[in-house]
This record gives sequence, C-alpha cells and structure tokens, in this order.
Amino acid sequence: MLGSKKGSADEDELKGSEAPLIEHLTELRTRLIYSVVAIAILFVICFFFADGIYTFLLGPYVSAAGSPEAVRLIYTAPQEFFFTKLSVALFAAIFLAFPVLASQVYAFVAPGLYKNERMAFLPYLIATPICFLIGAAVVYYGVMPLALAFFLGMQQTDPNGVTIEMMTRVSEYLSLVMTLLLAFGICFQLPVILTLLAQIGLIGVDNLKAWRRYAIVIIVIIAAFLTPPDPISQIGLAIPLLLLYELSVFSVRIVEKRRLEREAQILKDLES
Repeated sequence: MLGSKKGSADEDELKGSEAPLIEHLTELRTRLIYSVVAIAILFVICFFFADGIYTFLLGPYVSAAGSPEAVRLIYTAPQEFFFTKLSVALFAAIFLAFPVLASQVYAFVAPGLYKNERMAFLPYLIATPICFLIGAAVVYYGVMPLALAFFLGMQQTDPNGVTIEMMTRVSEYLSLVMTLLLAFGICFQLPVILTLLAQIGLIGVDNLKAWRRYAIVIIVIIAAFLTPPDPISQIGLAIPLLLLYELSVFSVRIVEKRRLEREAQILKDLES
C-alpha cells in the first residue's frame, strides 16, 4: 500500500515537471522561429544590396592600395562570385538581425528572472553589440589596412621584367574580412563576459590579477590562431585584448565592490 502511494507521488511529480519543460521548449521554438524569420527577411533584402555591401567591405583594401583603380579582384569559377554574394548577404543579415536575436534571448530568459536580475541583465545585453562594433571598427579602420599594405608591399618586378602581383579572389578576400570581423568582435566581448561572471560571484578581482600572466600567454595564442600569419594583424588583436583585460580588472573591481555591499546589506537586514 505504501509502495503504491509512493509510486503515485513519483508519477505526479514527473507529470508536473513535464508541463514546464514542454512550455519552455515551446517558448524556445517560438523564439527560434522569430529569429530565423528575421534573418531570412534580412537575407533577401541584403542580397539585393550585396554588391554595395561587398564594395563597403573593400574599404580597407582601397585604403591600403591608395585608390579604387589599384584594387583588382578575380573569381576563378563561374559560380564563385554568386556564392560570394550569398555569403555577403547572410553575413550582413546576421549582423543586422542581432537586435532581434538579442531581444528574443531576453524574452526567453526574462520570465525566469527577478525584477532586479532583469535590470542587471539589460546593461550586458546593450554592451554586447557595442563591444562587437568597436572590435569591428578596429579591424576595418586599423588592422585590415595595415595588414593589406603589408601584403601588397610584397609585390615586386625584377630587372628581367618578371612581375609578382597579388591577385586576390573575391571569396578569399570575403573570408579574410569575415574572419577578422568575427574574431575581433567576439574577442572584444571579454570585459562583458568577465564582468558578468563577477556579477554572479564566480570570479573576483584577485582572480584576474593572479591569472594575468596566464592571460597574456593565452591572448597571444588566440591572436596567432584567429588572425592571418602576419605580425600586424596578430599584434593588432593581441594589444587590444591585453588592454581589454586590464579594463576588465577595473570593471570587475567596481562590480565586486557593489555586490559585496549589497550582500552585506542583505545580511544586516536579516539580522535586524
């Protein structure tokens, strides 16, 4: 008799846990559908402007070459430039759809947070695209022109009239630009991630100070892995990351101080 009651209680508990899980999965599916639809709509729009977007991405190349007339790109397969434009459209669509994606993430997470937690989460949601844009701007206006000037400087014509000229394929250039934009944009999220971890108490300023020497080594390895094999782009990523790590130490110190003060006030209220 006792066993049947226990079995019935376990079944009721299991049924009670299934309903919230199904609701969460349904909500997740809805948010994913909204995100995919937004990307699809923007993809179609961006495809009609793919030529203009690609021309914009050529900006660092033009700066390095000195004039638009000096820039020459080729494609070696009939379908190459078409698929390159598809890649450009998808890249631009995901980039432009980020506010929608972020809002869907927030709409999915927010119901499970308290009001003060939602208010604490919003600044990180806003800071993420800002840091990504800063990283992309560093690539577009700083690192890419210097790196391309370095590569273009390797062109030569020997006394016998033999010319060695850089003839870049459209797909290869797009791959280089997208890789650097994504690498810098993601790496520039370092202060956001570390500050968020400090907000929930997983790390502190003492941890970051103790990890500094290891962080320098890891940053150099990441810069060497994510960027092309030239010193300019590698240094161009490593130095900003080192500065961002120091900025993270400063921001974590502020967040940790506020968190400790808030926890002390809660304990004081409980004791009184």
